[in-house]
Amino acid sequence: MAGKTEYNASSIKVLEGLEAVRMRPGMYIGSTSTRGLNHLIYEIVDNSVDEHLAGFCDTIRVTLENDGSCTVEDNGRGIPIDMHEKGVSAERVVFTTLHAGGKFDNKAYSASGGLHGVGSSVVNALSTRMTVNVKKGGIIYEDRYERGEPVMKLDKGLLPAVGKSKGSGTRINFLPDDTIFEKTRFKSEDVKSRLHETTYLNPELTIVFEDKREGSEETVTFHEPEGIRGFVKELNKSEDAVTDMIAFNGQYEGIKVDVAVQYIRDFREETLGFCNNIFNSEGGTHITGFKTAFTAIINSYARELGILKDKDQNFTGADVRNGMTAIISVKHPAPRFEGQTKTKLDNQDAAKALIQITTEELERYFDRNVEQVKAIIECAERAAKVRNSAKKVKENMLTKSRYSFDSNGKLSNCESRDASRCEIFIVEGDSAGGSAKMARDRVYQAILPIRGKILNVEKATMDKVLANAEIKAMINAFGCGFSEGYGQDFDITKLRYDKIIIMADADVDGAHISTLLLTLFYRFMPDLIYEGHVYVAMPPLYKVIPQKKSEEGEYLYDDAALAKYRKTHKEKFSLQRYKGLGEMDPEQLWETTLDPARRRLRQVQIEDGRMASEMTGLLMGTDVPPRREFIHAHATDAELDV
Repeated sequence: MAGKTEYNASSIKVLEGLEAVRMRPGMYIGSTSTRGLNHLIYEIVDNSVDEHLAGFCDTIRVTLENDGSCTVEDNGRGIPIDMHEKGVSAERVVFTTLHAGGKFDNKAYSASGGLHGVGSSVVNALSTRMTVNVKKGGIIYEDRYERGEPVMKLDKGLLPAVGKSKGSGTRINFLPDDTIFEKTRFKSEDVKSRLHETTYLNPELTIVFEDKREGSEETVTFHEPEGIRGFVKELNKSEDAVTDMIAFNGQYEGIKVDVAVQYIRDFREETLGFCNNIFNSEGGTHITGFKTAFTAIINSYARELGILKDKDQNFTGADVRNGMTAIISVKHPAPRFEGQTKTKLDNQDAAKALIQITTEELERYFDRNVEQVKAIIECAERAAKVRNSAKKVKENMLTKSRYSFDSNGKLSNCESRDASRCEIFIVEGDSAGGSAKMARDRVYQAILPIRGKILNVEKATMDKVLANAEIKAMINAFGCGFSEGYGQDFDITKLRYDKIIIMADADVDGAHISTLLLTLFYRFMPDLIYEGHVYVAMPPLYKVIPQKKSEEGEYLYDDAALAKYRKTHKEKFSLQRYKGLGEMDPEQLWETTLDPARRRLRQVQIEDGRMASEMTGLLMGTDVPPRREFIHAHATDAELDV
């Protein structure tokens, strides 16, 4: 078997200590992009919040230092510094050992977000340097690390004392490793949003955020004594509310539940779930339990009040949640999440707790506030009418195409039916579409041209969305249906292409078209984005053509690249600027935008579902003044980060 690699015991590599984290960081923090970078802060902050939940911390300070590092300080009990059974200070065990921490001891923490015990050690492993200061008994103890490895010698296994101080607590400073992360500048807006969110979930906690970086200096104090009621108020601050704030809490078999609900006149739903202060972007059993109970209660009252007759069908869950803004927060003593980033709660007892408490509390509330339940039922009635009227349009649209892969006349499909290898390009204009059809790999690449700017779905009614020819073309081509908020008809398993690539011109109009498409996908097919199927092509702006024929031309993707080229190339050259994709011939389009080996793609990701929803509504909705204010405030620092 010449040329074959032997597979034996020597092939098995054992990663010692924190090596596994540095080799596969995405397994622990989700990614090495800005999202993963900010996640380092959240891991440390979550540990401080756990101290608050345990009753020993009321203030946390988060500082973005001018040298690029971050400092998180709390006034909790301080990480244990006494001798651990491993023969070294407990603090060092926490920062150098995966799955080590007080979260596994139910006596130390009754509810914790850091269930897996990897947060502190992972941040240490992914930092160029880290300094830990612990205040206990009037003394400050210190430990230091470089890329996860201790650099301080201990005195018989114990930390050295470096000063005196009143009170207790922990201070951690860390500098992200630039050999691990794509970017090492923390994104302050995202960090502030997460910290603000945390104070809504913990009304007795204060978090002070300070940015000391040059040009970004600011200090913000977050404290929300109204808790999640204030959270819902903030989400609905620019909306027309149709109900009062409906808030309740309770406890079931050791699980604490806190819920706040309010309805607005707009046709949308925003239900956010948290477990032990961790945002569960994909929901989970607590959300399922709440929705099940809420739908059953509204249908029960609708029949009791005679609004639903015997012959009438029940309202669907989507009908009932039309106009709903809800926050569901649970504190669970032993939560189970899907993945280290805790995007989905998996405990079945959480569903039972929500069903029990929601049913009891809402029945008590609605019996005393009948007008409130009537207002909710009215929202459900409006949603049901829209759903029924849209159903016929939808059936007419989908029936002809559901079983035909090539049903759309605009679609130039690929030959393969292997969805895992196929990709579809949404191309602006017939000219670019024609070039793309000639340039593509016909086996795996499909081309769908669209005419100009599609409908802005954030402003349009459902019947207009369903009647739009360009939107229908995309829905038919993708093959997985769509979810319009009034009933579910989206099945990601039927998606015909692994990659959906937006290919628009590299100008303002092209950016607007891309934004309209992303709004469509986010509002009606969000799983396409959440599961990583949506990309934006990055076509070049220029082609440099050297005067010497012996030298090859070079594509430049932005003005910064052109400026750099001018500095580093003194010889004469001519410059071709592409005003649009239609100006490229098929060969140029293939080598710059279609060829998997050479093209540049940006994968669209959503870090914070709440922020994404707010920003979509702000930038694409009907309320002009807030949008104008946002654009003026951010005109100088706008950056597409997908």
